Amino acid sequence: MNMMTTEPQSDVQRTVVDAPALSPDVASGPKLMSVSDAKALDVPGMAELFKTHLNPGQYHFMKLLGFHKVKIERAEGMYYFDQDDRKILDFFGGFGSLALGHNHPRILQARKNFQDEKRHEIAMAFLSQYASALAYNLAACSPGDLDMVFLGSSGSEAMEAAIKVAERAAGPKRPKIVYAENSFHGKTKGTLSITDSPLYRGEFRLVDNTVRVPFADIEAVENAFKSDPEIGVIVLETVQGGGGIISAQAEYWQELRRLCDAHGVLWVADEVQCGLGRTGKFYAFEHYGVIPDVTALAKSLGGGKCAMAAMIAKRDVYMKAYGAPKNAMIHGPATFGGIGEACVTSIETLHVLYEEHLIENAESTGAYLIAQLETLQKKFPSMIKDVRGKGFMVGVEFQDFSKTLPMVLRPMVGLLDDKLKGSLSGFIGAQLLRDHDVLVAFTEYNRNVIRLEPPLICQKVHVDTFIEAFDAVLLRGIVAIVKDFVKSQVS
Repeated sequence: MNMMTTEPQSDVQRTVVDAPALSPDVASGPKLMSVSDAKALDVPGMAELFKTHLNPGQYHFMKLLGFHKVKIERAEGMYYFDQDDRKILDFFGGFGSLALGHNHPRILQARKNFQDEKRHEIAMAFLSQYASALAYNLAACSPGDLDMVFLGSSGSEAMEAAIKVAERAAGPKRPKIVYAENSFHGKTKGTLSITDSPLYRGEFRLVDNTVRVPFADIEAVENAFKSDPEIGVIVLETVQGGGGIISAQAEYWQELRRLCDAHGVLWVADEVQCGLGRTGKFYAFEHYGVIPDVTALAKSLGGGKCAMAAMIAKRDVYMKAYGAPKNAMIHGPATFGGIGEACVTSIETLHVLYEEHLIENAESTGAYLIAQLETLQKKFPSMIKDVRGKGFMVGVEFQDFSKTLPMVLRPMVGLLDDKLKGSLSGFIGAQLLRDHDVLVAFTEYNRNVIRLEPPLICQKVHVDTFIEAFDAVLLRGIVAIVKDFVKSQVS
């Protein structure tokens, strides 16, 4: 691929990338890359296109962690395979998007059958048998009266639908929405208004009918409800993913349900990341014997092969919001909400989840993972501060070493990005990938937490491989880990 730089346009220097030669049968039009061209891109070519046309700032962080050197050629089960056919064990799991692992054969077959039979995709003008069946299945998987379904394509879209149905059902006299500190509900403007992140909020003008409370503080919730009669909705992640895998005790959720009922407040449970079996129950809130008024799923609902999301509401809530014909289309389906192949994919995903006992596996093998991590915590107490989570949604928090690092290394670490100062998670994550072929994730708000969300097909042998690699990195000690990372940045 030839790279060239044009003359500046106005006062901005712009990089332009020449596309490969066109196929002989292309007579006119813009120079476009083919699927074959895309597949053949090498790492430098990918990097240049990413920096030029996608997100140069994100590339900076990928380079910092060494992730920019990897080109994934294929993926199967628990593994990625890179350009050198290196097997990379996936304990990242696409932030909980890969419950069934990569390219599950039943999902591939269901999608192939749909395509081979040329079934219909867009069913806006007609009833869709696939959307109807998926809605039925989601209602069957949901406890209590959670049985009215809205289908979308992303967690943000599902949460937008959840907020809107709850706000309409609460009524115009109770428009305020309570949300929690360190929450993450999406990046669209409605969900961003209840996402507690200065970074993501930027300087956008957001809705102002919100009330912020500490997470897992039931007294703060009660005080808010008592002091402000305009509060009609509370929105909470059952497990805060971006916040660092933070959950609350059973008593909190049970008292929350009681308070909501007593004050007429609707509870929206965000299960986009923690739902679909990840914590050892279909919904994380099922651990606590409570049922919200509205919930949302996404990520793994697409079987790792498509974008699918769903809002599931209690019937009385939904009917208050959209039950009359004149209100029915206030929040009707989007063009791609309930698209045929995505629905078929999700229908098969739910069958695989139950028929292959993946929820039970998340509970048992997840408990094994946590036990092994707790053993490492006892072995490295000066490095591992906490291990927490349920099933395959686990957080490992490290001690902040910024004030204990030897003086000779402090100036070197000071050259790094602010988000990495004092943080072991980035250093360790980079070395796990580079030296041990293991991929882990991080959390948005806590720089010291590694997030582990492997596919629910994960077995003890995969846990043992991860623990062995993790142990080997920690054995090197803080000074060696930091020296090695800093060296990788200047070499």
